[in-house]
Amino acid sequence: MYKNIRIAFSLLAIIGISNIVSAQDLKPAQYLPKNHVNPWIKPLGALPPIASLTDGVWLKGDLHVHSSHSSEGGYDPKRHPVKDIIAFAKSVGFGYIAITDHDNHVLGDVEHNTWADPDFKSDSVLLLYGAEWTTTRGHGNTFSAKPYDHQKFYDVRDQRDANILAVKKELGIHLSANHPAGPKDHFGFSYDMVDAMEVWNSCLWTKNANSNLIWEDMLASGRRVTARGGSDVHRPSDVNYIGTPTTWVFAAKRNAQGVVDGLVNGRVSVSANPFAPRVEFYADINEDGKMDMMMGDNAKSTGKPIKFRVELKGNVKKDSTYTINVIKDGRKFGSYKMAGSNPVVEFTDTPRLVERMYYRLIVEGPATDYPQVPRSAAVTGNMVALSNPIYFNFDPKF
Repeated sequence: MYKNIRIAFSLLAIIGISNIVSAQDLKPAQYLPKNHVNPWIKPLGALPPIASLTDGVWLKGDLHVHSSHSSEGGYDPKRHPVKDIIAFAKSVGFGYIAITDHDNHVLGDVEHNTWADPDFKSDSVLLLYGAEWTTTRGHGNTFSAKPYDHQKFYDVRDQRDANILAVKKELGIHLSANHPAGPKDHFGFSYDMVDAMEVWNSCLWTKNANSNLIWEDMLASGRRVTARGGSDVHRPSDVNYIGTPTTWVFAAKRNAQGVVDGLVNGRVSVSANPFAPRVEFYADINEDGKMDMMMGDNAKSTGKPIKFRVELKGNVKKDSTYTINVIKDGRKFGSYKMAGSNPVVEFTDTPRLVERMYYRLIVEGPATDYPQVPRSAAVTGNMVALSNPIYFNFDPKF
């Protein structure tokens, strides 16, 4: 009897699976009215022209660093002096640095604390003005090329998102969600407010899985939110310190505004540390053999095949193999191996003609030593770099 019951359930399961498969295989015309049109999917008008791929410079830095002015446990000027942070940034070849102290420790008065520090200056490293916006609903970093009224942004922190967004626009600042998935201090605000997300926090890459899931959700919704990294260091360490990870920005001009604009435009990649390879991601959209766009850029699909190119730059281990994982619309599209002193991989795909799509990269391979932070490479493991997406058919007015 029990054997017959098991057989019956097995048959039912097979029938159920076959029904599911057949339903998935149905073409839209088989279960939608012939005159049905999705009003949300429609051709875009003209898109802004894509900026030059050569008129600019790659600058590396860290977008989440705390100084002695982040006074948890009481202010201690020796904990992490501003001058030490800037000197370290210069020693590892940084082009910029963002010292983002917790604004709640000074009740929003960053202007007369971090920014007023006599050592907040440099003749070689670009300094961004910013802070860690610390609220009951989570944390975010602000970035600006020039001083702004951070007190006003701090004061509005517990109001409706629409009011916060209005103040952000008034101040003209860049807002980036910090460690959005937590497990504590997640970002509990609308992502319509942000320009970027911290998808790689600290040298421990594996703890960022949920943050990356949130980022994928935002991309799927049509938001072109830039992915960035941040070490989130509060004091010196030989495991996690400035540059673990490192965020690379393609700046049209070598100045602070160029860095902020690059962040907004998404021409950004992240590497495990300042000496790890940087990934670059390009696409040829008109089949002329020349690359026309890079990560962060958005174009209309022609319905024809697109050739994509991946390049690793910098300290590449020529006797090792790197794996390029291509993510298309949140799902793995393919994996490619690359090796040699100047590794390049190309692949082809055809984006849908009208619906939006995106492609991004995760690079795995041998760890790169970071002598100034000697234990970081072992913690980061085989995670080397990630790119921002190349977009197709995204509405710039979203």
